[in-house]
Amino acid sequence: MKQLDFWFDPVSPFAHLAFKRLPEVLVGISYTIAYRPIVFGVLLKHWGHKGPAEIEPKRAWTFRHVHWLAHREGVPLATPERHPFNSLALSRLAWACAPEGQTPGRCVCEAVLRHAWQGDGADAEDEARYLALRDRLQPRRDSRGAEAKQALRAATDDALARGVFGVPTIGVDDKLFWGFDGLTMAAAYLRGEAWFDAEHWQREGAPRAGVTRT
Repeated sequence: MKQLDFWFDPVSPFAHLAFKRLPEVLVGISYTIAYRPIVFGVLLKHWGHKGPAEIEPKRAWTFRHVHWLAHREGVPLATPERHPFNSLALSRLAWACAPEGQTPGRCVCEAVLRHAWQGDGADAEDEARYLALRDRLQPRRDSRGAEAKQALRAATDDALARGVFGVPTIGVDDKLFWGFDGLTMAAAYLRGEAWFDAEHWQREGAPRAGVTRT
């Protein structure tokens, strides 16, 4: 049985799509999975790049593309009233629901992602909606307290240490599979496709000379 990590931030519509499709893509594979909410903005700062919503033409394409993917995959999706939104409260809530020493369960993560991406376009930061979600989830500890904040911070730091640069990312063994498109690649690896044992995996991931932008 393989152990998988699924790093995500509720701010990402691709995380929502990947989360929804993950069980179907992994049918027939024996695995356990740890869902790990992290802070996408910290990844962006660490690696020195902008999020897709921070570049206007890219933002427009991103939402057209993600809605096309949702349509194709049959996944409900409604862009929230404001985006990007501050997802810290939602991620901390997920960690506040986790059993001691464990990661948040799938049902909790699904509720958090549904709050953001299946809310009929409502504001994901709306206080009344947040409190209603918190009351439904009944967290084990204060969702706005130090423990929840530290759990989210630690998960983000761990993701950075593992080389995670975007969300969603699936970790299996020493390999990382980024993005919604990475789901089928991760599944192929888990099914033991020989492609991953060939030299091109290491060769194509190795640094090489190139033009440096200044």
